[in-house]
Amino acid sequence: MVWDQSQEDWFGAVNHLARITPWLHTPARVYAQLGVGAFAGLLLLSWWLARGDGDLRRVAAALWAPIGMLLAIGINQYLVAAFAEPRPYTVLPHSLVLVSRSSDYSFPSDHAVMAGAVAAGIWIAHRVLGLITAALAVLMAWTRVYVGAHFPLDVAVGLLVGAGVVLVSYALVRPLARHVVELLERTRVRVLVTAL
Repeated sequence: MVWDQSQEDWFGAVNHLARITPWLHTPARVYAQLGVGAFAGLLLLSWWLARGDGDLRRVAAALWAPIGMLLAIGINQYLVAAFAEPRPYTVLPHSLVLVSRSSDYSFPSDHAVMAGAVAAGIWIAHRVLGLITAALAVLMAWTRVYVGAHFPLDVAVGLLVGAGVVLVSYALVRPLARHVVELLERTRVRVLVTAL
């Protein structure tokens, strides 16, 4: 079993914070559930900025980011099934839970994998935007614990899995991705890779 007494203690501390901060329930719930849309917008912004700069290396990285994210989420499905860790509210039935109870497993967190993957993918193309996205990824991870959906280790490992998959996969496909973008620049769909 991945979680132990320290996981229970960490989760308990965050869950206690949730109990004494009811004013934070709605924003945390909204971000924990719908924040995925913000990451989609950040992926689009990353591509738009790279395309506007006309830097094909950055365009290749920005276009790989959503592909790498999907790859990370796909790999995570195997990890979730392999570990089969219960949700906090299954293990600790008196926990405050601010979202719908899910019947799937908890470790690693899909939301954290997505957020970590997007942050790493955007960081490859845009360092500053990548750092902003990383901060939002950590916030996503924290809110998933705050609303009672995950243990802290679920989200910490999720962030690392997402970022790791994107960074390693892009290192492997970078020459091919750049070559494809260079080819696209010579076609009618060049508006996808450059605004110049």
